[in-house]
Amino acid sequence: MSMIELSIHMLDTWIERNGWAGYDPYDIRGTRLFITLQKNKYTSFVSNMLLDRFPILSRKILRIRREVNAKAMALFARGYLNLYRKTGMKKYLSKALYCLNWLIKNPSRGYPGFCWGYPFDWQSRIFIPRGTPSSVATSFAAHAFLDAYEILRVKKYLEVAKSCCSFILSDLNIDVIDENRICFSYTPLDNFHIHNANLLSASVLLRTYRCTKNKKYKEMGIKAINFTVSHQNEDGSWYYWAPPNKVTHHIDNYHTGFILESLNIARRSLGKEFQYEENLRKGLKFYAEKLFVSYTIPKFTNKSIYPIDIHSCAQAIITFCELADFEPRYLYVAKNVARWTIENMQDKREGYFYYRIYRHYVDKTPYIRWGQAWMLRALSYLI
Repeated sequence: MSMIELSIHMLDTWIERNGWAGYDPYDIRGTRLFITLQKNKYTSFVSNMLLDRFPILSRKILRIRREVNAKAMALFARGYLNLYRKTGMKKYLSKALYCLNWLIKNPSRGYPGFCWGYPFDWQSRIFIPRGTPSSVATSFAAHAFLDAYEILRVKKYLEVAKSCCSFILSDLNIDVIDENRICFSYTPLDNFHIHNANLLSASVLLRTYRCTKNKKYKEMGIKAINFTVSHQNEDGSWYYWAPPNKVTHHIDNYHTGFILESLNIARRSLGKEFQYEENLRKGLKFYAEKLFVSYTIPKFTNKSIYPIDIHSCAQAIITFCELADFEPRYLYVAKNVARWTIENMQDKREGYFYYRIYRHYVDKTPYIRWGQAWMLRALSYLI
C-alpha cells in the first residue's frame, strides 16, 4: 500500500468512526459572547489566546455542538466520487450518495432553489445568521452534483446543479460594473466584492452551461470572470477583496487556489472561447513561486509562512492536480505537498489531519469541514 493509499485508508476509517458531524474553526466565532469580546483589544487578545490554545475546552464551555456542515458534505461527496471513479469500489460510491442525499434533504430554507450555508452564525464585515446560503457553500455543493452527473449520468443531479444556478442568478446580489463586468455577492445579505466567491459562482454557471448549453449561464459567467481578471495584480496575484469594498491587500494561499481552480473550470467549459489563458498562467506562476516554501510547504500568505494551514495544503494538491493538463510541470508540487502534509499533519494513530502548525506549537483539532473533508478530496486525486 502506497503512502497515499494508506493515508486515505486511515482518514476514511477515522470518518467512519467519528461520523459526519464535527467542530468548525468559525463555529465559536459567531457566538454573541465571542463577538462582544472581540470589540475590546484586551478581551480580544485573551479570548483569541484561549481559543487557539484550548479549542475543544473553549467549545465545551460555550456549549458549541458538533454539527454536520453542508460544505463538508459536498467535499466528502466529491472526494468519494473521485475515489469511486478511480477504484470502482462500491463503498466509496455508497458514501458519496449518502452525502448527496443529505444535501438534497438539507438545503437552506426560504429560497426557491437549492442552496446551502453554514450551521452557525458567523461574523464578516456584517453579521450573517446560521443557515444563510452562501455562494461558496452552494458552489461546492453544485460541483459535487455535477461530478455525480458526469460520472453516473443521473439526470436529477444535473437538475440540482441547474437549481443552484437559479439561486446564483436570482438570489445573490449582482453588481453590474459595466456592460461586460459583474460581481456576484457572497450571500443574499451583502454586496461584497470578493474574487474567489465571485469566480466560484462563475465556475458553476459555466460548468452547468457545458452540460445544458444555457446561454444565460455562459453570458453571466464570462462577465464575472471579466470583473476578477480586470483586478489581477501585475505580478499575477489577486487581493481577497475587490473595489469598491475596502481592499486590505491580503493575498493568501487557499483563496488564490480557489480562483485558479475556478478559472480552470471556465477553461474546460468554454474551450476555444476561453480568453484568459495568460491570466491563468500568470496567476499559477505567482501561486507556485510566491505562496510555497521550496515548492513544498504552503505559506499562509505571500508574506508569511505561519500558520501552515491544512486548508492550504489540501487546496494546493487540488489546484495543481486540476491544472495538470494546462501546466503539467507543477504536478510534482502537488505530490510534494501531499507527502509533506501526510508526514507532518496527519495523526499517526488516529488518521485525521491537524488544523494548523504555528511557529511554536501545533493545533491538532480535527475540524471536519476545514481539514478532513478537504484532505479526502485532495488525496483522491493522487490515488
